[in-house]
Amino acid sequence: MGTIDRVIRILVAVVVLVLFFTHVISGTLAIILLVLAGIFIVTSLLGICPLYTPLGINTGKKE
Repeated sequence: MGTIDRVIRILVAVVVLVLFFTHVISGTLAIILLVLAGIFIVTSLLGICPLYTPLGINTGKKE
C-alpha cells in the first residue's frame, strides 16, 4: 500500500469521526461509516489491504 493511499484512508477516517462527533451523521449510517473508518485506520497502520491482493491492485512503489 502506497503512502498516498494510506494518507487518503486516514483523512477519510478523520472526516468520518468529525462528522460523527459533531452529530452530522447518526444511526445506521454512522455505525457503517465508523466501522469503515476503523478498517481504514487499521489497514493504513499495517500498510496492507486484504482486498488488494485478490483484485491485483498495488498502490506501492514499483520494484
